[in-house]
Amino acid sequence: MPKPDPETGYYLPDLLAPNLRLWFVGTGAGPRSAQVGAYYAHPGNRFWPTLHQIGLTPDRLDPMDFSRVLDLGIGLTDICKTAWGVDAKLPKAAFDPEGFRAKVSDLKPQAIAFTSKAAAAQHLGRPTGAIMIGHQPKRRRDPGPEIFVLPSPSGLATSYWSIEPWQDVADWFRS
Repeated sequence: MPKPDPETGYYLPDLLAPNLRLWFVGTGAGPRSAQVGAYYAHPGNRFWPTLHQIGLTPDRLDPMDFSRVLDLGIGLTDICKTAWGVDAKLPKAAFDPEGFRAKVSDLKPQAIAFTSKAAAAQHLGRPTGAIMIGHQPKRRRDPGPEIFVLPSPSGLATSYWSIEPWQDVADWFRS
């Protein structure tokens, strides 16, 4: 059974730093990720192959090498840090959108790319059905980061997969 870090209570550590160009934000650690302590670790997850395919990593990273993205200006975190499992089974009480917003306020990423509508819904305070995939329109006088909502790279979400919104993030990243 996976165990959280005794100091933070997190199943996966935040990989964040001030003023990063981009954060990828998931809902929570999946079973395989919690087990091995690495982001997007299930072999059927498209996250790492996609980052390389869209040109955000110079080579295809192994999930265990997740900390290498920090050197590329990319951070990793989840909205739910203290529970693990598939999105639909994560306990609602384990979601921490306020804690996530505090991290954004303190560390000031230039953009956030949610890797699921469920994670975006927690941050945006809207139901998943009201959230469109892609670059989200900025609100007037919103000094916060650019926000992208991406189709989940999980193998469980294959029917919703499209690489185009991911490529849009990469194009923004390089602009």
